[in-house]
Amino acid sequence: MASRLIRVDDFDLVIFGATGDLARRKILPGLFRRHAGGQFPEGARIIAAARAELDDEAFRADIRAAIAEFDPGRADAPELPGFLDRLSYVRLDACGEEGWPELAGKMRTGVVQAFYFSVAPGLFGDLAERLARHGIAGPDARIVVEKPFGRDLASARELNQVLARHFDERQIYRIDHYLGKETVQNLMAVRFANILFEPLWNAHYIDHVQITVAETVGVAGRAAYYDHSGAMRDMVQNHLMQLVCLIAMEPPWHFDPDAARDEKLKVIRALEPVAPTDIVRGQYAGDGDEPDYLADVDNPDSRTESFVALKLRIANWRWQGVPFYLRTGKCLRARTSEIAVVFREPPHSIFDTAGQQKPNQLVIRLQPNEGINLKVMIKEPGPGGMRLVQVPLDMSFAEALGPEGAEMPDAYERLIIDVIRGNQTLFMRGDEVEAAWSWADPIISAWEEGSGRPEPYQPGTSGPDEALGLIHRDGRRWRDIKT
Repeated sequence: MASRLIRVDDFDLVIFGATGDLARRKILPGLFRRHAGGQFPEGARIIAAARAELDDEAFRADIRAAIAEFDPGRADAPELPGFLDRLSYVRLDACGEEGWPELAGKMRTGVVQAFYFSVAPGLFGDLAERLARHGIAGPDARIVVEKPFGRDLASARELNQVLARHFDERQIYRIDHYLGKETVQNLMAVRFANILFEPLWNAHYIDHVQITVAETVGVAGRAAYYDHSGAMRDMVQNHLMQLVCLIAMEPPWHFDPDAARDEKLKVIRALEPVAPTDIVRGQYAGDGDEPDYLADVDNPDSRTESFVALKLRIANWRWQGVPFYLRTGKCLRARTSEIAVVFREPPHSIFDTAGQQKPNQLVIRLQPNEGINLKVMIKEPGPGGMRLVQVPLDMSFAEALGPEGAEMPDAYERLIIDVIRGNQTLFMRGDEVEAAWSWADPIISAWEEGSGRPEPYQPGTSGPDEALGLIHRDGRRWRDIKT
């Protein structure tokens, strides 16, 4: 199945913090893949801005090295020289005046203007103010801001207010790379482009939902940031919350930015407060041979969680009584991200097959091997009577869609292209961010004000035993964490 390539309009894309890890690892290699795919017009330009003392050629050499490191299969691609020719560099001080006149002189009118803030949130206000004061950003310019969008409700509101002084909400793109994943978007297609599931997508037919985002790595390399944030701020309040919204939202009237985000906002506002007994936080603890969180962050007194499991309830007609079980953590058994929608068992079984009946499950895999499978019961082949067995109806994108499926765009590629096109559907709105913090703040505050410590767990496991009890006491079981 060949994918359709739709070119974007001519653009100037400015990347602030262009020498940082995110730009070198994700943003610029992703832009190169879109260039190599023929999606950019001839005149499209990428302007890098950072404090490092580089010129155009030195920066291009650095990005050539970054592509060789992070996308080695394309290091010798014939399209690479043409991509590097699109790049230019400006040495710029986000908090001072150096470089801003030079950047202003590089910008064109009559093309799409986009500004990617690949910097710490503390610099967002300085960048926005100088873009406006120097007349660099036109009335239709777009800015892209990375998480974290604050660390609590108060800071998120302040950040929104800072950006709103210089840009309208329609110009602000708050990027969450989970929403750029092919499978996440296919979740909306499965729900709203097929009659098969939506009539069953409610408390009458769904028993519960599980969302798991597990990583095998620890926090080494991100220790300073992570120990200040923790799994709740880093993953649950944004990434997992967005997945909950896509599962639970009502059908929007149209696949339109504000229509979709209105429905997601309703889900967040319908979340019930989480009882202390419905949440478990953990911290990986090694035994000398395995990594240890306290050693990784060089803070023996840290109470920051590297694991969270919790049960959510949504107070509306569609989901009343259906628990959503969420878990995410570092140093777990396998690297995997998935959503499992577990349906109720048939009200009556006509088969004399005690213990063989298992509920249907719709499993959406985000990583690795993006795809969707539906687990159904069938007769086990062979003579000897009616024996039931559960089998998956599996759609791996790489297999189902052929070479184009295996070469699906990275989330950053897709989202940056949406910025150029002016499509905000997969980006978070300001009121959505604040509503998510309103829900998360009481949980985090209770932890910070209390004296308890996260439950220890061994690296390479599924997390603390208390997380197993969270779901077992309801007569349910977590799905195995596996690749």
